[in-house]
Amino acid sequence: MTPLTPFHVALQVRNLAEARHFYGEVLGCPEGRSSDRWIDFNLFGHQFVVHLNPELGTAGRVSQYVNPVDGHGVPVPHYGVVLEREDWQKLADRLRAHQVEWVIEPYTRFAGQPGEQATLFVLDPSGNALEFKSFVDIAGQLFAT
Repeated sequence: MTPLTPFHVALQVRNLAEARHFYGEVLGCPEGRSSDRWIDFNLFGHQFVVHLNPELGTAGRVSQYVNPVDGHGVPVPHYGVVLEREDWQKLADRLRAHQVEWVIEPYTRFAGQPGEQATLFVLDPSGNALEFKSFVDIAGQLFAT
């Protein structure tokens, strides 16, 4: 299998200081280049950029819609990363230590079924939804039907 190449994603945030704290301190993502309008982060080897959108305002949040998946309301849209189980557990523990507010607490989704996965959902301060998941066998389970 060809190794995956890093993805690039850019999102809007209401406040760069909030984003810098959440992505840098809470999630532990190293910061790359930045300006007074955007910040690059290394999100588990991927290029993740937050762009300031002043129209969101200091009290604004990105609106969310949810779809039911395995008995939980999954926020749409959302983004995230598939991690090795040890890295996923370290991240879940880190988020607990920072006392984040869970959208969906860490749990095993589709238990005993094809595609069984550990998953968790949180929101950043602007309301962008993040999912981090892990499979025992990523290559064999990521696209299981």
